[in-house]
Amino acid sequence: MTYTPNLKSVRKHKVPEWFHDAKFGIFIHWSLSSVPAFAVVGQGDLVEIQKKEGIGAQFAKNPYAEWYLNSLRIDGTETQKYHRETYGENFSYDDFVPIFNKAIKKWNPNEWVDLFKKVGAKYVILVTKHHDGFLLWPSKYPNPRKKNYSASRDIVGELTKVVKRAGLKMGLYYSGSLDWSFTETPIIDIISFLDNGPTEPEYVEYVSNHWYELIDKYEPIILWNDIGYPPKTNVNELFAYFYNKFPDGIVNDRWIQISKFTRKLLKFKPIAALIKWIVKRLTSKGSVSFPISHHYDFQTPEYMRFKEIRENKWEITRGIGFSFGYNKFEPKSQYLTLEELIYMFVDIVSKNGNLLLNVGPMEDGTIPEIQKNLLLKFGKWLEVNGDAIFGTRPWIRAESKTVDNMEIRYTQKENVLYAILLGKLKTNTITIKSLNLEKNAKIQILDNTKDLNWKNNAENLEIEISRNLLWAPAYVFKIKPKPIK
Repeated sequence: MTYTPNLKSVRKHKVPEWFHDAKFGIFIHWSLSSVPAFAVVGQGDLVEIQKKEGIGAQFAKNPYAEWYLNSLRIDGTETQKYHRETYGENFSYDDFVPIFNKAIKKWNPNEWVDLFKKVGAKYVILVTKHHDGFLLWPSKYPNPRKKNYSASRDIVGELTKVVKRAGLKMGLYYSGSLDWSFTETPIIDIISFLDNGPTEPEYVEYVSNHWYELIDKYEPIILWNDIGYPPKTNVNELFAYFYNKFPDGIVNDRWIQISKFTRKLLKFKPIAALIKWIVKRLTSKGSVSFPISHHYDFQTPEYMRFKEIRENKWEITRGIGFSFGYNKFEPKSQYLTLEELIYMFVDIVSKNGNLLLNVGPMEDGTIPEIQKNLLLKFGKWLEVNGDAIFGTRPWIRAESKTVDNMEIRYTQKENVLYAILLGKLKTNTITIKSLNLEKNAKIQILDNTKDLNWKNNAENLEIEISRNLLWAPAYVFKIKPKPIK
């Protein structure tokens, strides 16, 4: 169909099947912040900090290394102390530009994509401009406030070419609302967060020009905007333009537009106090996500999970550690283990979600060994068990347990049900609660073609396991035909 630039029209766009099938994408945060590569550690992840101390503490103790510039601008932060001790009082954030541009001469995009393909990723999202405003492509619309504020290589173009050649889907991230090259005011709480994005016509035009340029020049299939979009512009024009060029394209949910009038209201003490109270209640429950725009194809909760199957498509985004950008001070204890990654991923897929897992390269483009090694181990598990993940859909319920309290997650494909055991086998028999099969059903473990013995035991399913079964972080039982309840 042809889309017109209004909300009613763009809302008719449906999430394409390829995105439902894909399940697993790679996010890449790589910018000037990868030179200092510093963020506070030991405070927990973003959601933990919000729960314990509120959103104000999040900014002063930000675990995200890519927020280095904002943390640097807040007096008394560990980032400010580190920066002054390491680089001196007169060294500005802009002084990282020549260091970064020299380092990226060593970058080889083929090495990245070889890794991403090997581990089973189906799409890639690259940050083209983060909140610091630094561009990773040679734009026809350079930063009007800073000269030469862009990468010396066309990182966006080079990576896009290799990703597409490898048969993966390419998406582009862009920080639409925040750009700290247009303001020097730091974000310190929820009110300054909502009011931080530039609104002047110069910036509105700048953002619009960039998005259209990225679409026309690099032809991404995913538009991944962050934080929000400048007010006083019809974002539906951009969506319609994109969908008409790429009907199978998708846009995320972070396009909210906060008007100048609303920003003025935020400065009234009673309204500001009410917003802070609401956010505090939400963060204490771990339920804060980004404000959702009027139109989107999929939601993007960050470092969060859902307890139930979601009707609308969603994609959790998180780092392998607590930061997206590379943090060279991050201890191993803050990184996901293989078991944690698999359990999280299976849980997400069972509830209609995708996982967008971030890698944070060093300044020269090297993916840290701890990140690379985890991805490779994850890829080996997917080689064996990918049939239970890729191309599947949620079943009538996502969760169950065994009689000895081990977690089970379900996915389905055609006439097959996959029951995924999240944990180590303790005995040669497992009994899954509230699951009965037809008499002619067959059960196999995905790394073994031998049919397993099973029986319905009252309301439960009892399965016998071979003693010679190799250890795995999670086991997948393929059941055919799938039960109807």
